[in-house]
Amino acid sequence: MSRILNAASLAAVGMTVVPMLLLAEPGFATDLGADANAPTILLPSAETPVVAETADLGVQSEAPTPNNTDIDEQPGPDADDADQPVTAETLAALVDATPRPATIDPELRCLAGAVYFESRGESLAGQLAVAHVIINRAESGRFPASYCGVVLQRSQFSFVRHGKMPKIRESGAQWRNALAIAQIARDDRWKNKAPGALFFHARYVSPGWRKTRVAQIDNHIFYR
Repeated sequence: MSRILNAASLAAVGMTVVPMLLLAEPGFATDLGADANAPTILLPSAETPVVAETADLGVQSEAPTPNNTDIDEQPGPDADDADQPVTAETLAALVDATPRPATIDPELRCLAGAVYFESRGESLAGQLAVAHVIINRAESGRFPASYCGVVLQRSQFSFVRHGKMPKIRESGAQWRNALAIAQIARDDRWKNKAPGALFFHARYVSPGWRKTRVAQIDNHIFYR
């Protein structure tokens, strides 16, 4: 009788464990602001930063028995994968695999905004080249030292009005792509086809620049 009760008890314990499982007119990236040392201007944002918290959904038996095995903790559906390296065989695949950050800081918003308004209707390679021009300028010592300072510098980009960007339609796929491209360029995760470029213009205009031409991608010609 005791053996029957013990077997029933072990069965009851086993049964209690449940598995948890642009198309805006292209502007110029000219040399009017070079060596201007203009002050950094941050793009105002009405968004309130949101910090995402991840719950621990792991399951662990509080009273293991000789027949119990360890149950691995399972990550929750909201687990933060931002620290995990993202790799892909094509730029399009890398864009698709790049997660949207929980909070878009002003610098990333300025960089992505420039990509969106200047080149959202062009190829991903063209968008990446535009993003790298912003980054190259910020790192050159010849322009403002921040992405927002570069993008909002006076007389540089035609989409900037009165020191501000227009409103972005953030629910669309073009913004999601621009945001991913900005992150990829910022983190230098894909080869840029216009390396070292600091200037560009639309191919249907001819400003007569005496600069070194780097590349032509889609509607833009890039120089350094």
